[in-house]
Amino acid sequence: MIEIEVQNETHQTQDRLRFAAVPRIGEGIRLREPDGCWASYDVLDVWYQKAEFGDVWVPYLHVCMTPDEQPAAPPAPPAQAARAPGPGGAPRSPLADRPAGPDAAIWGEEEVPPFTG
Repeated sequence: MIEIEVQNETHQTQDRLRFAAVPRIGEGIRLREPDGCWASYDVLDVWYQKAEFGDVWVPYLHVCMTPDEQPAAPPAPPAQAARAPGPGGAPRSPLADRPAGPDAAIWGEEEVPPFTG
């Protein structure tokens, strides 16, 4: 078993854990949360430092909670468009601000090739 210091960026903690092998950058590991539940963490960095005793190099891990595991943030309130009202006080269409002309593409249109059937 290899004892590795794990620096958790999500909770700003440091723990010494035992592993059978040193995880590599980009691998995922499961760690117990402070509330006792298990969560997935991504290995951000692995480095080695020389120990205070002998000619031994000690591994360190820097981890962060996997984005899918993080609690969802409350939804943001919808942003109100800062557009002048159209004729009769009705809200203006978002397409009213797009460039005009035969060569002006709508967003995403440039990604779709024209159909030539």
